[in-house]
Amino acid sequence: MDLTQLDVFRAIAEEGSISAAADRLHRVPSNISTRLRQLEEELGCELFRREKLRLHITDSGRTLLDYARRILALADEAKLSISGQHPSGVFTLGAIESTAEVRLPPLIARYHQQWPQVELDLSTGPSGDMIDGIFSGRYSAAFVDGPPKHPQLEGVPAFSEELVLIGALNHPPVPDAASISGSTIYAFRANCSYRRLFENWFARENAVPGKIFEMESYHGILACVSAGAGLALIPASMLESMPGRDSVQAWPLGGGMGNIEIWLVWRKGTHSANLKAMTEMLSPLSTGRVPAAGPAARERLV
Repeated sequence: MDLTQLDVFRAIAEEGSISAAADRLHRVPSNISTRLRQLEEELGCELFRREKLRLHITDSGRTLLDYARRILALADEAKLSISGQHPSGVFTLGAIESTAEVRLPPLIARYHQQWPQVELDLSTGPSGDMIDGIFSGRYSAAFVDGPPKHPQLEGVPAFSEELVLIGALNHPPVPDAASISGSTIYAFRANCSYRRLFENWFARENAVPGKIFEMESYHGILACVSAGAGLALIPASMLESMPGRDSVQAWPLGGGMGNIEIWLVWRKGTHSANLKAMTEMLSPLSTGRVPAAGPAARERLV
């Protein structure tokens, strides 16, 4: 029993005759009759009673008709899902931790409200892990700092961010990297783009960080910094959202190095309906992105 046989059977049941079903399916009547006979032989029962020029569906036929309609509807749904015409199925997203915690909750809520049939699976991690996940097929797309540098990636800008240097309340002002050369630093693993930017900031001024302690969360980093154990680089929006924000002070990085953009990136050539729906939600943000923390915001942090 295949989908073509079920489609023929449904047409006969709904039209009431072989000729009407043939017209509906754009087939010759003999083909319709053959398909029906094959289906009845396969099932071992009559689906219609023949009376003159009309066919009357049997009880077995009515039972099959209910199944046929559901099976054919599911088949159409599967085609739409696979062909990318309608958002559905599983949509795996990756995101760096700060973006996932501060920026994404309202976006994901709106996406779920508009497309409840999509099973959205979000994972977080360093930017390097997110990019690797895109290439391995683990993630359909990921929110990372951008724009993408790999030729096989493309994407759209989503949010503006500012990275700020944080230290304990009693730490002296930090006008440049040279003034804290050799200081203890708290950061994520080496494949974190924020850590690389931090190290590049030191290198640009011929300064070097001291010991770098690798942490797994911003909350852990904030706790260590507020205790006076070292310094760290953190998105201003993330800091503003944390309960311990008043236990540290913050300074901007010189030369505008702390101003970055978060992009939604994916493997070039990806055209799924799930991804298209997400990028369309980001379009208003792309033209009027949430600004990075300005002087007023930094004053609240200091």
